[in-house]
Amino acid sequence: MLDLILRAYTTLMDISTSPVVLVALGLAGAYLGAKIVEVVPFTRRIIDRREARAAERE
Repeated sequence: MLDLILRAYTTLMDISTSPVVLVALGLAGAYLGAKIVEVVPFTRRIIDRREARAAERE
């Protein structure tokens, strides 16, 4: 059992140091972060206020 855990750990460590995987994780994180900001009510209110101010200026 320990051998299986160690093998999985080393495989994940090798994958996580790959630049391609890190770029993919970064893009996925940026996408999910943008979606979360739209869903969270507090940040949604901040965005709405900024849009309202921008509309008033025009």
